[in-house]
Amino acid sequence: MKLEQGVVLEVKGNIAEIKVGRHSDCTSCGACPGSNSVIITANNKIGAKAGQRVEFEVKEVNVLLGAFTVFVWPLLAALLGVIAGRFAAAPLGYDLAAAQISGGVAAFLLSLVFVKLFDKSAAGSEKSNPILSGFYSAYTIFIYQLLYFNKFMR
Repeated sequence: MKLEQGVVLEVKGNIAEIKVGRHSDCTSCGACPGSNSVIITANNKIGAKAGQRVEFEVKEVNVLLGAFTVFVWPLLAALLGVIAGRFAAAPLGYDLAAAQISGGVAAFLLSLVFVKLFDKSAAGSEKSNPILSGFYSAYTIFIYQLLYFNKFMR
């Protein structure tokens, strides 16, 4: 699991909206437009209130599954569409290149529909949301800054 920190903006029931500063993973993704911070929703199992600095856990399995679904699956689908177009062209008497291109484009477009459905199901699932795991006090932030500073002084 990956631990991140942010500031709680709003709490609605068991869900908290958290303002999170971007980091190296965010800059390479580019999924969120705009400023240097992102607002996420997380399961509020610790009872955090607006204005508190919190730590939350992001399951890396969800990140890997999402990355595979968004980036790899459409390419695999297009490849499978090209292969299916090749095998369908000969018995039906179609031009081989046209059938391969048509099969690849059709499979790619179908995979985009699948990606959109996956996105909607993941957004609605509480299991895919990050989970608040603890609070940050001024003392905790000071200790982390000291440890971070000492790591570069060696």
